[in-house]
Amino acid sequence: MKRIVLTGGGTAGHVTPNIALIPRLKELDYDIHYIGSYEGIEKKLIEELEIPYYGISSGKLRRYFDLKNFTDPFRVLKGYGQAHSLLKKLKPDVVFSKGGFVAVPVVLAAKQLHIPVIIHESDMTPGLANKLAIPSATKVCCNFPETLKYLPADKAVLTGSPIRKELLEGNKLAALDFCGFTANKPVLMIIGGSLGSANVNNAIRGILPTLLEKFQVLHLCGAGKLDPALDGTKGYVQYEYIKKELADMFALADIVVSRAGANAICELLDLRKPALLIPLGSNASRGDQILNAESFKSQGFCEVLLEENLTPELLTETIFKLYDSRTDYIEAMEKSSMSNAVETISDLIEKAAGIR
Repeated sequence: MKRIVLTGGGTAGHVTPNIALIPRLKELDYDIHYIGSYEGIEKKLIEELEIPYYGISSGKLRRYFDLKNFTDPFRVLKGYGQAHSLLKKLKPDVVFSKGGFVAVPVVLAAKQLHIPVIIHESDMTPGLANKLAIPSATKVCCNFPETLKYLPADKAVLTGSPIRKELLEGNKLAALDFCGFTANKPVLMIIGGSLGSANVNNAIRGILPTLLEKFQVLHLCGAGKLDPALDGTKGYVQYEYIKKELADMFALADIVVSRAGANAICELLDLRKPALLIPLGSNASRGDQILNAESFKSQGFCEVLLEENLTPELLTETIFKLYDSRTDYIEAMEKSSMSNAVETISDLIEKAAGIR
């Protein structure tokens, strides 16, 4: 049996693409193992799938001053030793890395052991962890055409991001029943990100009466972000987080307002959902969501509003424009070459596994 080691962690975005690949890897008869951090988010998510999981020491490599900069390099060195021992024992045919700092020692150890490595970079420009790992990679997958110029030409492959197959199999009627909506009015879905966005939530709630004249509103607002005063509002439902019914809700949505995390917008692309993206500002991140959103807009997939421009009038106008022109966005998404990432990446994995 072929064997693969998956790695990546620190945030859900460094885990969910790995999870999306697992069913296809099982179909291809891979024996799948996972290396992550001791107690990161990836541990719970992977163990729920009954995939063998191995925790290693990890540390963050920062570009700014922090006292942990003096201790984390030792954690990384320890993690490298642990990863080297695990890979030597497991003898995988290939390693697939979704990134995050826990993945760096795994990728470096694989290189030292002559194990082929496939890396996936979600954002427009490679983060520090992937920059350190790219020289050890056989191939580097990416989500955006603009990213190719930042990668070695002989390694770069434009794939898009793998998304979970079940997201494509939602039941619209089940979502109508779950939300208590009617079938004769369009549905606007709001996604504030895994932690919820107070700015997006407040902006939507500020124009809710106007939105409800045209739409039924399905609002995923994040943990602790519910507004009890809006409970019972006709045509409006709010949830902190949805897991089991998420595919059904996507099937129900006519248009979406979302943050611009790379995995989230690649899901919207595969689902052919016209979206208004409100990226996390550069004051709260390294600005990657802004670049992600601008790339998707340039390809005709979405509209974009920056947080600093989030006035009630402009937000209302843009949402209505998005709905009225929704077929144009869907047609642009239909033409995209990045909508079958699971197959493309699994083919790269198969080829890499055959290199040894």
